[in-house]
Amino acid sequence: MVAWFVVSMPSEEERAAQIADRARQDSLAQTEATQQKTPIVEQETTKPAQTGIKENQSVEITTPQSGIFSTTQEVEKSEFTVSTPLYTAVFSNRGAGPVSFIFTEYDSWDGTPFQLISDTTRSAYNFGFLSTENLNVDTQNLLFTQITTGSSFTLNEGDTRELKYTLQLSDGRQIAYTYTFLADTYEIDFNAQFIGVSDYIVGRAVDFGWNSKLNSSEKDKKQEGIDASAYVYLGDELEKFKVEDPGREEDTFNGTVDWAATRTKFFTQFMKPLQPTESAFLTGEVTGESDDPFQKHRYTSAITSAIPDDGTLSYKLFVGPLKYYEIKQVDEHAYDMVEVGYNWLRFFSDPFVRFIVIPFFTFFSKFIGNYGVLVIIFAASVKLVLSPLTFKSYKSMAAMRELQPQLKEIQDKYKDNPQKQQQETMKIYKKNKVNPLGGCLPNLLQFPILITLWRFFQNSILLRQEEFLWASDLSAPDYIINLPFSIPFLGDAIGGFVLLMSLAMVFQSKLTGGMSGGAGSNPMAQQMKVLQYIFPVMLLFIFNSFASGLSLYYLIFNVLSIVQQLYINKTLGKGKEVPAKA
Repeated sequence: MVAWFVVSMPSEEERAAQIADRARQDSLAQTEATQQKTPIVEQETTKPAQTGIKENQSVEITTPQSGIFSTTQEVEKSEFTVSTPLYTAVFSNRGAGPVSFIFTEYDSWDGTPFQLISDTTRSAYNFGFLSTENLNVDTQNLLFTQITTGSSFTLNEGDTRELKYTLQLSDGRQIAYTYTFLADTYEIDFNAQFIGVSDYIVGRAVDFGWNSKLNSSEKDKKQEGIDASAYVYLGDELEKFKVEDPGREEDTFNGTVDWAATRTKFFTQFMKPLQPTESAFLTGEVTGESDDPFQKHRYTSAITSAIPDDGTLSYKLFVGPLKYYEIKQVDEHAYDMVEVGYNWLRFFSDPFVRFIVIPFFTFFSKFIGNYGVLVIIFAASVKLVLSPLTFKSYKSMAAMRELQPQLKEIQDKYKDNPQKQQQETMKIYKKNKVNPLGGCLPNLLQFPILITLWRFFQNSILLRQEEFLWASDLSAPDYIINLPFSIPFLGDAIGGFVLLMSLAMVFQSKLTGGMSGGAGSNPMAQQMKVLQYIFPVMLLFIFNSFASGLSLYYLIFNVLSIVQQLYINKTLGKGKEVPAKA
């Protein structure tokens, strides 16, 4: 366990970089907060300045002027607003797809409405293909005709509505889109009909994808860049595509594709084809150096399919938060994008999170609105489940304490013969039916839970922007002490819950040391006594930059452990000498 914490702890250079980056992020955040105070009324006239990756804000419409894909009528640019209880989306007839997606229940880190789509000039969705006339066609650059009348509609609970577009081509040929919206879900059903045009597409193969960068929603842009990536699920395996260094990379995954997606830390766009596929194509681009707060991460995903005989391609789309119950409705493996544990531990982490943690918080949040309180109740519940094993462990430590006089005699008697000393010590353990490692079992059982919650609380939207006491966001650190200097590996700020957690661990370690005979004079006992103080300090350094919800959980767990240990000490008659078998 100590080894894992040591490996997990950032190096001094990394901590220095984090401190400098946090200062830049604060400066950048202030700039963004000022810029975002002005609401966007007209997407074309009040776009925020773009830095880094160019989102083709000024690219001209590239409608083919000859051949089958030349349009037969003049079409003016128009927009259509779809409002549901969960989001407000703006669709443009340039590409016949979404150009804006604002969530009702989720804001940006500074409290302003969060708009997911970066490129607001044309549809984020695109069909790309090569025509038999050797023309590269991208439908996001073409002006469709809006069939649905009006400029907006609103869905109330239980409603279903359709939005339709067509691209009128020569000789009555056309490409027709139908979006079907449901009021109570982020899922969108999408059908594309290729009427009379399939034979004019090379191999009848088209790439349907999402081409826009996803906007950042969090204050820590660097961490969002770490989490940004693209995914494809095929052959019952999840493939993650991540660009680590500045530059552009791409990859093709051949075979039957179940779905493809791009994501930020807490939000995703997700495409699931409902017909056979040929491959998936993922791209990633990073601009700016790793220490640049303006570094941009842009990912796209596309799925290649052959147009079937009936000319209709169908997809299930999802644009929304990486929330388990919402995204699970589209595909049972979609939540695999959220890292809830290391690969070697996913056999435990996945079922623990999906069938215990998430249902627990989902159920009790119906009655208790504060997630900090829910974290406390959850920690108490885990402690209650583990209490029988903990009691057995403490009994074992108490038995070890009672054997200390005999162990001391053996140490003195065979101090010049370590091998004989060890043999006699093991005989004492065997005669008294004491397991010297019996006190480690609860810690071993807590270890996979701790790792899972460490990953989950930082990557899950469950605790995002949830407040408790002084912590404004339980998915982020809760710094309350700003130091006038920087401490290597720790930084220039200390979190509140992690500080209390470390103090609780010191007190708990003293109790544990007393029960296990930590006051013994043998070298091992002395080393354990020193470790009682070193380990909590190590956790302070390690946990200081982690989600405050995790520190709160471990704080409560430790406090309850102290209460339980004091009770067990009293029950076992701490201080009474019980004769041991010689």
